[in-house]
Amino acid sequence: MKPASLALTIALALPFATTQAAGPMGERKTESSSMTGINAAGEWVGEIKDEDGKRRAILMSQGRRIEIGTLGGSDSTANAINNQGMVTGGALTSGNAWHAFRYDESQGMRDLGTLGGSSSVGTALNEAGHIVGYADTADGNYHAFVDTGIAMLDLGTFGGKNSYATGVNANGYVVGAAQLPNGYRRAFLYKPGSGMIELPTLGGRVSVATGVNDHGVVVGASEMEDHSWHAFMYQNGRMIDLGAMIAHGSSFANGINNNGDIVGTVRMKDHDAPHTFIYKNGRMQVRSGYESLYLTRDITEDGKVIGSSYTGHVLKSGAVDSVRPDHGLKPVDWLTIGFLAIIAVAAGFKAREHVRKGFDFSKRLMLSIA
Repeated sequence: MKPASLALTIALALPFATTQAAGPMGERKTESSSMTGINAAGEWVGEIKDEDGKRRAILMSQGRRIEIGTLGGSDSTANAINNQGMVTGGALTSGNAWHAFRYDESQGMRDLGTLGGSSSVGTALNEAGHIVGYADTADGNYHAFVDTGIAMLDLGTFGGKNSYATGVNANGYVVGAAQLPNGYRRAFLYKPGSGMIELPTLGGRVSVATGVNDHGVVVGASEMEDHSWHAFMYQNGRMIDLGAMIAHGSSFANGINNNGDIVGTVRMKDHDAPHTFIYKNGRMQVRSGYESLYLTRDITEDGKVIGSSYTGHVLKSGAVDSVRPDHGLKPVDWLTIGFLAIIAVAAGFKAREHVRKGFDFSKRLMLSIA
C-alpha cells in the first residue's frame, strides 16, 4: 500500500512559486515535475527534471521544499513516503550508479546498497519502514528485495533471471513481477514466512502486480489472449478483470487504498493522451480532459488521485478528486421545476384562446418566464 491523504497539495506548493512561471514544486516553466507519493500529513514526494534531463528528488513538507540530495552523484528521484516522513527512491553515487536509499530529516539519506551488483532502487515502503524495490545481483541480473532496516533480503524469481517489487503493505506483503524459466514475467504476492506466490493471468503470458492494500487486495495488469492489457484485482484467490468494465483500449491498475478504491490508466486507439480510470464502490469511471491525469500514480485514503498532468509540453505534478462534483438537482430545484410545471399546465388551457385570436402565445410564455 502507498500512503494516505492529500492535504492542501496546491497550497503547499505555492510558497515556492517565486515567479509566475513556477510550477507545483517550484520548478521552472520548462522543467517537468511528477508527484509519486503522499502521506496523511499532506507531505508529498516526487521529482523535478530539468531541460538537460537531470532529476532531483523533492520532499514538500509543511510549506517547505526540501531537495533530498544524492549519494554523491548528480541525480535522484523519490518514489514513496510513509506517515513518519520516511522516503525511499534512488540516487546516483559518486561512481555514477543508482542506489536505493532510506531518507528522513533527522538522519538524512542512507545508502541501502545492492544484492551484490552495481545498482538498486526503492519503489515503496510501509509504516514500519520496510522498503521494497529491486537490485542488481552479482551475476548481472536484478531481483526484488525487501529491506527491514537490518539487511536487504533477496526475494528471488520463479526460476527466471529477473524480478522487481512495486508495493508493500502493513503486514509485510510484497507485490511485483518475477520471470519464469521461459522469460515471461508473472505477477507475484510475497508473504513473510510463505514465500513468493505466482498469481494467475487473464489469459495472456505476462502480468505484473503494482499495489497491495492492508487487506491483502492486489492490483496490477495482465496481458490478454489478444495481446491487449487489462487491469486486474486479485482478492481471496480470485482474479477480477477490471478492464472488462471499460469499453475498449488497454488498461493498467497502478494504485489501491484501504477502501478498495483502485486507479490506473487507460490507453485507447486514436487517443494521444492516456485517460485516468477510477474503480470505486463497484463502479468504473473513465476520466478525460481536466478530470484526468497523463500519469496516474496512486489514490489516497481520502480519495485524491495523484500523478502528473501534461501542460505546455512538459509534465506537471497534479491531482484530481475520485468523486465528481455533485451536479444533481437539490430539493429547491425540484420545487422550482414543479412550480413551473403548474404554471405551464395552467397556461396551456389559456393557449387555445390566444391562438384563436392570433396571439403568439409562445413569445408571451417566454417573456413571462424571463
